[in-house]
Amino acid sequence: MRPDQLDLITTVDTPTLTPDGRRLVVGAARADATTDGYTGQLWVVATDDSAPPRRLTRGYRDAGARLSPDGRTVAFLRSPAPGGDPSESAPQLALIPLDGGEARTVTDRRLGVTGFNWSPDARWIVFASPEPEPGRYGTVAGVGPATEDPRRVTGPDHRMNGVGYTADKPSCLFEIEVPDPDGEPVFAARGRMADAPGLPPLVPPARRLTDRDREATEPVYAADSRHIFFTTTPATGFGRDLRTAVAVVRSRAEAAAGAHAGEHDAGPVRLVAGGTAVPRGFFSPCVSRNGEWLYLLGQELGESGLEFVAANAAVYAVPAPTAVREATEGWGRPAPQLVPRRLTDPETLNCSGGPLQLSGQDNVLALAETRGKTVLVWMSHHGRPEVLVEHQGEVIGASEAGGTLAVAYTTADSPGRVGVQQRGSGLVELFDPNRSWLPDVRPAAAREREYGAASGGTQDQPTVHGWVFVPPGPGPHPVILNIHGGPYAQFTWSWFDETQVLVAAGYAVVMCNPRGSNGYGATHGAAIRGRFGTVDVQDVLAFLDGALDEFGPEGTGELDGGRLGIQGGSYGGYLTAWITAHDHRFTAAIVERGYLDPVSALGSSDIGWFFSRQYMGTVLEDLQRQSPLHHVDQVDTPTLVMHSEEDLRCPLEHAQRYYQALWSRGVESELVVFPGENHELSRSGTPWHRRARFEHILRWWDSHLAREVTIE
Repeated sequence: MRPDQLDLITTVDTPTLTPDGRRLVVGAARADATTDGYTGQLWVVATDDSAPPRRLTRGYRDAGARLSPDGRTVAFLRSPAPGGDPSESAPQLALIPLDGGEARTVTDRRLGVTGFNWSPDARWIVFASPEPEPGRYGTVAGVGPATEDPRRVTGPDHRMNGVGYTADKPSCLFEIEVPDPDGEPVFAARGRMADAPGLPPLVPPARRLTDRDREATEPVYAADSRHIFFTTTPATGFGRDLRTAVAVVRSRAEAAAGAHAGEHDAGPVRLVAGGTAVPRGFFSPCVSRNGEWLYLLGQELGESGLEFVAANAAVYAVPAPTAVREATEGWGRPAPQLVPRRLTDPETLNCSGGPLQLSGQDNVLALAETRGKTVLVWMSHHGRPEVLVEHQGEVIGASEAGGTLAVAYTTADSPGRVGVQQRGSGLVELFDPNRSWLPDVRPAAAREREYGAASGGTQDQPTVHGWVFVPPGPGPHPVILNIHGGPYAQFTWSWFDETQVLVAAGYAVVMCNPRGSNGYGATHGAAIRGRFGTVDVQDVLAFLDGALDEFGPEGTGELDGGRLGIQGGSYGGYLTAWITAHDHRFTAAIVERGYLDPVSALGSSDIGWFFSRQYMGTVLEDLQRQSPLHHVDQVDTPTLVMHSEEDLRCPLEHAQRYYQALWSRGVESELVVFPGENHELSRSGTPWHRRARFEHILRWWDSHLAREVTIE
């Protein structure tokens, strides 16, 4: 595909099913060049394919649909078109009848709503929303960001990429009573009535259930609708460690009969799983439909609460009624009766692909990442995990009801589809919003390979799993080695815009998952701890050598071993910069949003306070030894350095210092900086900047690698 076709790409989110399983609702979103934002609506799809998909909503961006337990109403998040005031485009909770009608917005949160859930009786909705500190984020008229009071920071964890400051706007839980769908509409009063007493509120009154001293996210009701489980931070404040915990609080439905809901005291927050004295974190609570089981995701984080490297998420279970009854006040340890039972093996299975989902009356579904795929795993409270959906792509989300299993997924030739999983026939496609344009773009096909030592892999050089993409037409084609970020991430089978753009422009793409990647077991992922730039580099180059042996001049002749480019972002930018300092075979390089100095990252990166220490150690000499900036004087490869101005994960100063070091030594180099963008530019940056990014990438490669290479 071409850079100007980015707004064709439509993705889908997790579907939600009616109780009888006959219909599903799913969100579909795409980049919109006209508004320089992202637009999307909700669609209704018949699971028996008896009717064509129907657009349910027509908002600018509608997503995250959840059907009420009675199947009558869809709750979702609605975001208006981008505007000057960020609060005006924050996502708000909205409701719409499944059978059609106008949507009604039911929240007016200044910083928006981030997640929500229905009560089992369909009378209440609990939601999470950032609660700004008084005086900040426009809460005082005439006081803007540049004139707010000074921020007082007391811990290392105070900012997050794409979010900004965090301690002054912690996420809290709120609850509303679902309004009567047939009730009288309410409009804003004007003129003489603007200040009249007793006017009905424009949105249902929302009562806060948790305080600002701890984060509160991922709320889910217990079966009685009277208690809410949620994810929180057991340590007060911010920046102590990485532990999360699951706690419980009473809902408004717990109020005594006849009492006004607004007068109800939610009572204390009580600990269910995890805690400041527990060497693991718990999150993503999910209550079985029969109310008997509380399922959780958990990670081993060690006594320090910081040992996150290759800490695969496992599924745990605890009896839900016991959790409500035995939850305790205090944040050290939960009651002895509430030790969650582990259901999956974190050494071999990483269930971190998404939140848990219900299945049947007492089972659960999880997403697990493995060998370039994300698969759907089913299990009971006894364990015995079983892979239900596995294909050459990724499962995005799933929903099960009425005997129907609906799945949102990607494939090698589509960025988003929805289907149902049927016994005997596998995934059956129901809806692909990309169907109209994919045949014209002709996605490049992947050639899956494993390369290593000639004998098939040794202890020093195990086989490395990855893919090779070759453009159509006669070769030899110039080659780009692309390296993923993370490092605990993985390239997958899924349709990838970066690969498709490069291949369409005439470049072969080689990409793999070296040691340090996700999807191949915890030991594989932890192999680079304390030795960045060693076995990971060894694996990446071994895979490149294998591809050149098979497809290069001595093989099929499709790849040109004399025209090699190398590029990567984040950790991929790190490895690109490291490799060009130690291997001079590459014609040119692109270092994007690179993690280029672990020493300065300790204080400047949003994750630097724990990332560098856990991956690279605490000794200054060790950090410098693994720093690309420390070895930049060995680079002579022409390098394009690309970075975003508001990147808090790998701050801009990494790129500026790296570029300055290259330029001062006379190395051909450029620095391209994207205003207003953060670390997620290539994935969710504004459409205009994403297109401009690809144009700079192709311009650079065309000037260094191309021989009569053009964009068709």
